[in-house]
Amino acid sequence: MHELSLCESILQILEEESRRQAFSRVKRVRLEIGRLSGADPEAMRFGFDAVCRGSLAEGAELEILRLPGLAWCLPCGRQVEVEQRFDACPHCGSYQLQVVGGDQMQIKDLEVE
Repeated sequence: MHELSLCESILQILEEESRRQAFSRVKRVRLEIGRLSGADPEAMRFGFDAVCRGSLAEGAELEILRLPGLAWCLPCGRQVEVEQRFDACPHCGSYQLQVVGGDQMQIKDLEVE
């Protein structure tokens, strides 16, 4: 379950930011997760709660914003949405797609005290 290590990295970022910006508690984290990132939102919620116990983010709400998977179709020259890697272009049926978005995960913003 790589989501647990992702949540540990998120907590590390929160702790670093709390030192840098002088806050003591995290109330909410908005996290953007692309469809092609490989991270399961439900596993992220579970892992976040587990990892944050006893930390400055204990009890914090994790809001997950799903971003679409985006790819550039080489034959028809269109940007298309895809649900998973290696999907065909919905316009021309080609599998010659280059991922251009939706493979990232990032903290969008925080609500802190």
